[in-house]
Amino acid sequence: VQLQACGGGLVQAGDSLRLSCASSRGSFSRLALGWFRQADGKEREFVAAISRTGGNTLYGDSVKGRFTISRDTRQNTVYLQMNNLKPEDTAVYYCAGVPTIITDFQRMDDQTRYHYWGQGTQVTVSS
Repeated sequence: VQLQACGGGLVQAGDSLRLSCASSRGSFSRLALGWFRQADGKEREFVAAISRTGGNTLYGDSVKGRFTISRDTRQNTVYLQMNNLKPEDTAVYYCAGVPTIITDFQRMDDQTRYHYWGQGTQVTVSS
């Protein structure tokens, strides 16, 4: 499985961005997917995750109510809609995937669960 993230950019505080992560060479529908981010000098942080079916989602506390994760199985793509962006959202954003059974949505905020990682896309929010 290969994951490729895109959609980052430079925006102002309060703006919105939508990140995309496309999957190729693998069975996208068998993956639970997540987004993580890493700011300069900081550890990688969990942002959001979505189950294989899309029926379950999980968000990091710092993005709840502002970010929405979704997936389109026909397009083999997972999205991260980011609204009301803040300067502290500035980071490199990574998508990640892990094969799961349908009922498994455990420890999705744990980056060690994930087998596949995209290359990252930079999001910069100016104040």
